[in-house]
Amino acid sequence: MTARIAQIWRYPVKSIGGEGLDAVHLSAARRLPGDREWAVLTEGGERHAGEVPARWLPKSCFLRGAAAASLQAVKGGWQDGRLHLSHPQRPDIAADPETEGADLVAWLRPLWPDSKPAPTRIVRGPTGWTDVAQPWISLLSLDSLAALEGELGRKLGTERWRANIWVEGWEPGHELDLIGQILNIGDVELRVTEAIGRCEATSADTDSGEIDIDMPAALERLYGHRNFGIYAEVVTGGDISTGAEVRL
Repeated sequence: MTARIAQIWRYPVKSIGGEGLDAVHLSAARRLPGDREWAVLTEGGERHAGEVPARWLPKSCFLRGAAAASLQAVKGGWQDGRLHLSHPQRPDIAADPETEGADLVAWLRPLWPDSKPAPTRIVRGPTGWTDVAQPWISLLSLDSLAALEGELGRKLGTERWRANIWVEGWEPGHELDLIGQILNIGDVELRVTEAIGRCEATSADTDSGEIDIDMPAALERLYGHRNFGIYAEVVTGGDISTGAEVRL
């Protein structure tokens, strides 16, 4: 079976919502455009951010799903120049993070534990607030997901993994054997850099925002590691779209 791009996703705000794309232009040594462009700082993160963050900051500085499972149930993305977000425990909101950031922070505050440093403001990153400092994109396999769901005897869905690109057509687990290799999507070249180790954020159901499994422990039990998916660096840029063939 030929491997193809099944889905493309970006997440305008780190750990909050997400939107599917039909196509996107990738640039060499850059993240997927608009991905994790914004993030919500906490009181602890303010110590490292400065007035305008000028460098990449670790995820511990921000609101994140690993620390608050309820955030995993936020859905939505850009529409008419504003972020349109929804959550089962909150009224829908539409806001521009540039000019209405305080409204977004106030909307998110009830979803964040009182025991943790409080959210302060939403900030734009110099390059993108992905979990790794390197400008990589994430690729996951729908075939590996189907195999994992079969092992666990339940549906997990794609949203809890927050991937940039979902590929269909590989043998389950094949992507973990591709470290160091080059993937070609049309004229685009991606160098696979490393496996993605999974944290507690993937343990949350994205409809309810409640923990429904210990995912890192499940991966460890089934496979002897906590990896699911791979990172890749864009070597040669260009356009990609859903349905495009992915070749070694």
